[in-house]
Formats: sequence, structure tokens, C-alpha cells
Amino acid sequence: MTTGPRARSFGSAAPRYAAHRPPYPSGLFDTVEELAGRSLAGARVADVGAGTGIATAQLAARGARVLAVEPGAGMAAEFRRRNPGLPLVRGDGDRLPLRGASLDFLTYAQSWHWTDAARSVPEALRVLRPGGALAVWCNDPDVTVEWIAAQQARIEARFGPGWYINERARSAPGLEFTRRRLAWSRRVPVATHLAKLSTHSLFLIGRPGTDDFLAAERDRLTGLFPEGWIDEHYVTDLAVAVR
Repeated sequence: MTTGPRARSFGSAAPRYAAHRPPYPSGLFDTVEELAGRSLAGARVADVGAGTGIATAQLAARGARVLAVEPGAGMAAEFRRRNPGLPLVRGDGDRLPLRGASLDFLTYAQSWHWTDAARSVPEALRVLRPGGALAVWCNDPDVTVEWIAAQQARIEARFGPGWYINERARSAPGLEFTRRRLAWSRRVPVATHLAKLSTHSLFLIGRPGTDDFLAAERDRLTGLFPEGWIDEHYVTDLAVAVR
């Protein structure tokens, strides 16, 4: 997987990441099952780039026999602290520490874009059983909502385009992705939204001006939402390919 400074930045913020990043809507897992043609309950699943275990725990709650795969020491330590009953191995999607044809599902939640597709796609084909499914998803800010679009525009104006790294799953030899998008929202304090924003890699690598930007956002959002609560709107982008 990618080893640049942005990819390596999350370990130092692992507790904050676990506390403030959003989960995934329950309908996502229904859609994964629909597109894969089988239930998660009882399925053998590896969740790659598991981070602090947000998606891993949700997969386990659906009855999956799930193994987390995480390359980062800081994220792995936080995963183990929060999910003591779930197994985890150190590794990444470009070199999966897994037996061939051993999985019903291989999942990437907010992590596929850190892989090298020239390596991760053959690895997915190697570890999935015939009929097994690769499921890739990410939470994207819903820019059809006015205040979110305005915030995204301010970030790009200050730091440049491409701050929000999410590379869509594309078709590859041996894999054909089917896509779905699920809109949802959560209501959180303004402080939680800002803490969540601060866990994105742009804000973790020490780019000049990030602290000032977050302080200005606090003032702006407090003015927009004086009650102190905010509705974060997301679109979860899902791609599933059956081997």
C-alpha cells in the first residue's frame, strides 16, 4: 500500500480517528449482500486497512467471521484496545498475509485508494474463493448540501484540489465492479465535526495554515449553527465485484 507521508499520518491520531470518524449506514451492508448474492452472516471476511476497526466491528455485528488487516502500528494498537475480541494481523492490500481461495468477502472501507491496484487486484483474486466478493466503499461529503459544498470549496481554495483522497474502484482484469451510492446523515456537535475533519490526512501532515483554518471554521460554523449541533451529510460510495 502507499507509504507516503499522508498514508503514514494516521497512527498519531488513532484515538481521535476512532472517536470522531463516522460509521457506515446499515443499508450499506444490506447492499453488499445484495450485490454479492450471499449473506455476511457466517461468511469469512478480511477487512483490509481496517484502521481502528469502525467497519470491522460493523461487519462482526452482522455475523461475519471477520479478520482485520492493518499496516499501521498506531491504528493497530487502537484497534486492539477498542476491539479486544476481534482478530487482527499486520499487513496490507498489496501483500495480503492470507491463504489463497480462503475468503467469501474482501472489504476495503476508506482504504482502497491507498493500494497499488496493479498489486491489490491480483491479491484480491488470489484470496477470494470462486463466487467471493471484493467490496470497496468510502464515506464522501455530500456536496449537494449547501454548507458542506461551501466548506469543501474553502478547503480547496486554501490547500488546493484533491485534498480529499478517494480513488474510485475501477474495472480491472478479472473484476467488474457494480456501483451503488447511499445518502445518509448523522447529527453531531460542531466540535465533533471539526475533530473529524482534523483526522483527514491533509490536516495530519502539518501543512502550514491547517490550525488557523480549523479555528476559522469553528467560528464560521458556530455562527451558522448557534445551537452547537450540525447535521453531517454523507454519500457512501460502494463498489462490489464478484470473482
